[in-house]
Amino acid sequence: MTSPHSRVKLANPKPFPRKGAHYLYMKHIIILGDGMADLPVERLGGKTLLQYAHKPMMDQLAREGQCGRLITVPEGFPPGSEVANTAILGYDLNKVYEGRGPLEAASIGYEMDDNDLAIRCNIITLENGKIITHNGGNLETKDGDMLINYLNEHLGNDRIRFITGIQYRHLLVIKGGSKHIVCAPPHDHPNEEWRPLLIKAEDNAPTEPGRMTAQETADLINELILKSQELLAKHPYNLAKAAKGERQANSIWPWSGGYRPSMQTLMAQYPQIKSGSVISAVDLIRGIGHYAGLKIVEVEGATGLANTNYEGKAQAAIDALKHDDFVFVHVEASDEAGHDGDLELKLKTIEFLDQRLITPIYQEVAKWDEPVCIAVLPDHLTPVEQRIHVGQPVPFLIWHRGIEPDMVQQYDETSCVTGCYGLLKLNEFMQTLMKI
Repeated sequence: MTSPHSRVKLANPKPFPRKGAHYLYMKHIIILGDGMADLPVERLGGKTLLQYAHKPMMDQLAREGQCGRLITVPEGFPPGSEVANTAILGYDLNKVYEGRGPLEAASIGYEMDDNDLAIRCNIITLENGKIITHNGGNLETKDGDMLINYLNEHLGNDRIRFITGIQYRHLLVIKGGSKHIVCAPPHDHPNEEWRPLLIKAEDNAPTEPGRMTAQETADLINELILKSQELLAKHPYNLAKAAKGERQANSIWPWSGGYRPSMQTLMAQYPQIKSGSVISAVDLIRGIGHYAGLKIVEVEGATGLANTNYEGKAQAAIDALKHDDFVFVHVEASDEAGHDGDLELKLKTIEFLDQRLITPIYQEVAKWDEPVCIAVLPDHLTPVEQRIHVGQPVPFLIWHRGIEPDMVQQYDETSCVTGCYGLLKLNEFMQTLMKI
């Protein structure tokens, strides 16, 4: 599958506008392939997917730029996208982390009250007592909306509310609920029995005035899970799926809850950023962007899967860079393919990202008078042979016109070890990027 490196030719690249020995300004774009990094795979001759895939643009940027590795998951935190992406954007998780639920609430426009518990609510597939898939058989948003409204009609009340998100990713809000509960992310437990993974109260959970206890919250959510299974089994959508022998969207699975977070905007932390945008099909990332002060850019056909509109996202990023100082482009496809254990599909998602998104962005911005710094990285590993998130360091590259290249010749987990940045930790990446 690999082929000789090729370079994208630029017609008359323009020099940077300078003031003395310094650039007048530098715009920044982070392109993040969620879960793109991997472990060596025997079927690929012991190579990782980034080593094996045909990705000439990423390799060119690595050769012409500077590379390193980044620890994206602080000690004691789960290796989830909500943790890693927040850290990549420079936030201290110990100060701002409240789980996925509040971030996704912000993305879909639900303004949390101070006593709300917002918790991510997957619609998943159970078969023979096990979690088969975390995504309800790749549930479409219109079908997810129908099922969530159905559940809200039968289970919602003044305390409990189900809110539609995107595809299989939805929201459960519990008035007065406690965040001190232990939840199992369904994508971390494929083919495992679900009953031992039900919600539990944290040991020595604190009692909070005006809120339910952690045990009461866990009991309530577990009751909702069981009732959802009874209701969803009878829904016409699942009856039709069962008749065709297809995977059913037959249970909710709430996890990663929290209260309303307190986050400074990026503009308040980095004077280099006057305005910014986030481009993603995933509620979680849009929610992080919302609290970071970034504009949420909608892209028609952006799905969060391998069939996403790469070209549309590339054009949206180019358009955003024309008026913003900072753009964060998130592509979910590789993570979903990794969770499904689909090697061929994950390879395709890496190549699509390279050829259909990074290449057109590079070809456009490299012609501009305004200098643009491009950074490419994943947030975490999602190995196809494990199908779960792994919190190992991830490779990154940084490129801009005029940068002095280091010795790295291609972009992958092994090559970037020798990059000039070495091993950065958490908010050091954003701090480093903003100094360019």
